[in-house]
Amino acid sequence: MDFTKFETISIKNHPELDEKWVQARIAEDPSILGLGDVILKDKERPQPRAGRLDLLLQEAESNERYEVEVQLGQTDEKHIIRTIEYWDIERRRFPQYEHIAVIVAEDITSRFLNVISLFNGMIPLVAIQMKALKAGNSIGLVFTTVVDQMTLGLLDEDEEVQETTDRSYWELRGSKKTVAIADELLELARIHDKALELKFNKFYIGLAKESQTRNFIIFRPKKGFLRFEPRLKSTIEIQEFLASAELNVMDYDSQWGRYRIRLQPGDVEKSKKVLAEVIARAFAESNKD
Repeated sequence: MDFTKFETISIKNHPELDEKWVQARIAEDPSILGLGDVILKDKERPQPRAGRLDLLLQEAESNERYEVEVQLGQTDEKHIIRTIEYWDIERRRFPQYEHIAVIVAEDITSRFLNVISLFNGMIPLVAIQMKALKAGNSIGLVFTTVVDQMTLGLLDEDEEVQETTDRSYWELRGSKKTVAIADELLELARIHDKALELKFNKFYIGLAKESQTRNFIIFRPKKGFLRFEPRLKSTIEIQEFLASAELNVMDYDSQWGRYRIRLQPGDVEKSKKVLAEVIARAFAESNKD
């Protein structure tokens, strides 16, 4: 195996290369950014009264979209603001997708790394540092993620601050009929683990096994219905599956990674096969964590 010495070069100061050259390389093969199996949806995408978004990428098997801004040289406050502005415009125009802002720059300084990290607590934001390497007449690009999208803690991880309650609390807050829906869904979950039990917390009803939290599904009883929340990655396949079952699906909770389905008394029996499949998928995903 031959050893090749690479020379790091500055694209910003290169006489022939520019930002459009970088955009073209990413557009040819978006996977080089390291964001997963993504495809190009658009480039130089016009924004209302706000210039053009460099690249719009989408996850091949889900509804996640990445608003990507490329900058040569050091990143700066204008670049950060522009990236967030384009992300905000796209998410407002197309709320059916999950949107993630992506900053790509040759040099992400410690000063702006701290600023980006602060934003990432409130905005799904990824920062990628780009290096151009030269060997002979060939030039390659290396992308390194320096700030990844912050994943919020799961409800399981917050259990120590959850005040426990009992069944009567939820029958009063919701109703006996809607709490009974949780019993029906528990039976479907017990197909996969007979030791599961309802755990009554102040803000939701979860599951537990031998006192250990197992919140791959949770329940929020109201007076006339129960909100069923399975933890599943948002995908077009699951959306179409739920839509075909004619369930009352609410908006997806992207912060906690949960679908939200409104169920009334009688709905579990009517849609048992579909709900059993949803629970099976949520259980399977929980075992991958």
